Amino acid sequence: MGSNSDEIITENMDAPTYAPSLPVPNVQEMILVIDLSLLSTGDVEELNKLDLACKEWGFFQVVNHGVAKEVLQNMKDAAAEFFALPLEKRKKYKVASNDIQGYGQAYVVSEDQILDWSDALMLIVYPSHYRKLNFLPRTPTGFKEIIESFSNGVKEVGEELLRSFSRIMGMDKDALLGLHKQGAQGMRVNYYPTCSRPDLVLGLSPHSDASTITILMQEDDTEGLQIKHNDEWVPVKPVQDALVVNVGDVIEIWSNGKYKSIEHRAVTNQKKARISYASFIVTHDDVEIEPLDHQVGSQKVMYQKVR
Repeated sequence: MGSNSDEIITENMDAPTYAPSLPVPNVQEMILVIDLSLLSTGDVEELNKLDLACKEWGFFQVVNHGVAKEVLQNMKDAAAEFFALPLEKRKKYKVASNDIQGYGQAYVVSEDQILDWSDALMLIVYPSHYRKLNFLPRTPTGFKEIIESFSNGVKEVGEELLRSFSRIMGMDKDALLGLHKQGAQGMRVNYYPTCSRPDLVLGLSPHSDASTITILMQEDDTEGLQIKHNDEWVPVKPVQDALVVNVGDVIEIWSNGKYKSIEHRAVTNQKKARISYASFIVTHDDVEIEPLDHQVGSQKVMYQKVR
């Protein structure tokens, strides 16, 4: 009797009110998670989710993609071991000034350029005759085989995604695969060291991808990827064992702008180094890229033909 627990709490009509806010979905819900095992069967609901993700965000995450956890973890362990090597050992695979394969920083075009807070190992893995084995690290032991296994798994994911893109773009499921028969798959393993002032530098500057699609493996416990949405930078929270996929410039052109190749970046942090693994699926150099007739319809053609 009379204790605080027995008091009746009544509504105070004089309590202050604050500026209202429109209800919005949680950011993690808006960046859709898509089940690749359902996409591969032509599941209509999952295809609709893919269509929505590509129109609204240009990014999504895929689960049940078929790449074994062991393959993913082996790639993470081997890459971490490589970037932990002394600099002199890593520099054995230094990228040449006239090439993009190897270890270092790519796309440095000026001595005045502000460099990203990252190093990278860049390789072309498919077709196999494009590989330059002198840039493929021999340490740690078995790294070549680990890269091969990981890249093959990503290649299969990419092929399944291209079938699904063909479906949502109103074509035969193998149509886009046919445009990638002699295409290439590049790989960029990005290492972002800790940074005492992450507010002053970026791990990777804002950009969109020139690929058809890009497939990215993130660290499961460290955020870093951010995408531009409604003029704001939105973090992509990692989903355990998922792969992040984004629409590249080629899909945007083929779809006449229906699907968006979104600007994205990587940020650094003070407490933990981070590694990401980006695989770029591209067409053969001879494939001409322009809006597909059935994607244009009665609309204006938004892009000129490019190669």
